[in-house]
Amino acid sequence: MSDTDQRQEQDPQSPVPARVLRELAADLRSLIDTTRLWVTRTVNAELVMLYWEIGSRIRCDILGDTRAEYGNQIVSTLSRQLTAEYGAGFSRQNLFHMIRFVEAWPEQAQMSVLAQHLGWSHFKEILYLENELARQFYAEMCRLERWSVRTLRDRVRSMMFERTAVSRLSEATIREDSNNFGRQTG
Repeated sequence: MSDTDQRQEQDPQSPVPARVLRELAADLRSLIDTTRLWVTRTVNAELVMLYWEIGSRIRCDILGDTRAEYGNQIVSTLSRQLTAEYGAGFSRQNLFHMIRFVEAWPEQAQMSVLAQHLGWSHFKEILYLENELARQFYAEMCRLERWSVRTLRDRVRSMMFERTAVSRLSEATIREDSNNFGRQTG
């Protein structure tokens, strides 16, 4: 304890005992830390959902569910406009990530659940995996095990999905088990 802390604790003019002040300060720190964590998670979840919504709007409203040649021009134009107003998070490449995001996870309800646990960086790590079941496996493992982006990247590079017995099951069995497991833990 520093000299200043000791002097404050020993202040005879304080109407509140030092122990009570220490306990109050500890409780307030815990409250602040908990709220900061909640705010961070909420903001991250909302950003993920925003990116999904942007990808959905571009894909459905403009591209018409196809990747027409003019789509590149439209995305470039949108990117310039959004970047000028909102910053680098809306680069041409990031808008294409958002479109791919919707293609990889077309159901908003599923995204809403995953967005509570995975950040945009998690999704970008697995967006371009060709195997849909592998994407779902890694997303679910991130959710359940609270993997960092680095851990996720390492697991994908080590081909964890391919090395598990789960990848050898039929696609129907995996989907059924995944749906049942998600209902039990969701």
